[in-house]
Amino acid sequence: MDVIDENGNVIPKSKEESKRVLAGILGILLGSLGIHKFILGYTTEGIIMFAVTVVTCFVFSPLTGLIGLIEGIIYLTKSDEEFIYMYQTNKKGWF
Repeated sequence: MDVIDENGNVIPKSKEESKRVLAGILGILLGSLGIHKFILGYTTEGIIMFAVTVVTCFVFSPLTGLIGLIEGIIYLTKSDEEFIYMYQTNKKGWF
């Protein structure tokens, strides 16, 4: 069965291992620190989230935590094929 993205394109099958569950759980639990971004290889985005949290002495931690929570839920609701195609192959950095 083929998986279709939001634009109606067929997502190609991949042999790459999905990091969907690990990134999703870390996004939900440690989202304010951006750990899930580092797991996916998004170093710049991870540093941005971590720096915003630490430099503001955790004042903006609820905001970055909310971003991590939303991203974690999005990661976990995608199929492995969609996740690999969107976040590991095409490198979609935010949401």
